[in-house]
Amino acid sequence: MKDTYKTITKLSEEVLFKDKNSKFFGYAFPVKNEDEVKAHLETLKKQHHSARHWCYAYQLGTQEQELNYRANDDGEPNNSAGMPIYGQIQSFEVTNILIVVVRYFGGVKLGVSGLINAYKTAAQMALEASKVVTKTINQKMRLTFDYKNMNRVMRIIKEKNLKIVNQTLELNCQIIISVRLSDADAIYELFEGLYEIDTMILND
Repeated sequence: MKDTYKTITKLSEEVLFKDKNSKFFGYAFPVKNEDEVKAHLETLKKQHHSARHWCYAYQLGTQEQELNYRANDDGEPNNSAGMPIYGQIQSFEVTNILIVVVRYFGGVKLGVSGLINAYKTAAQMALEASKVVTKTINQKMRLTFDYKNMNRVMRIIKEKNLKIVNQTLELNCQIIISVRLSDADAIYELFEGLYEIDTMILND
């Protein structure tokens, strides 16, 4: 089971590609949802209010079956901007990412092949200016137990080096842990096998 994915953790440096007086500014943003996509687009439209086009592509999701993507030509000829940008997202194998290429028209038409090359190159440059990192896909679990069972639970958490996301340690205790997806079944069975420990898998 594949339990890693590649993404970026911070905004790339602004990059610039020029062709026949047209300027193409490229940006790569880490994003978690469509609201963040909209917010970044609004910011760029204010920043580049005199530009002609704000073309973009994004991909969200960390597992193949749940990937959500969109490519937008923003007035450029069909598939001449958004898809070449999305092609670079696929080429770099990154997700949870938005790439925007802002175009200032220079007075000379580039033709469809020229546009495809320009948007592809600006997107590639934005990704090359980003630090791509590999992250693990994790599963959250909730452990519920009486305080007297605390030591048994904490011993496993320590032995297996599990990450505690949240904890309420009172008479009735609750701990939420984050487990790497490939280890999730084994860890679940470990806690399930403990008497008086209630284990539940959480879906974000």
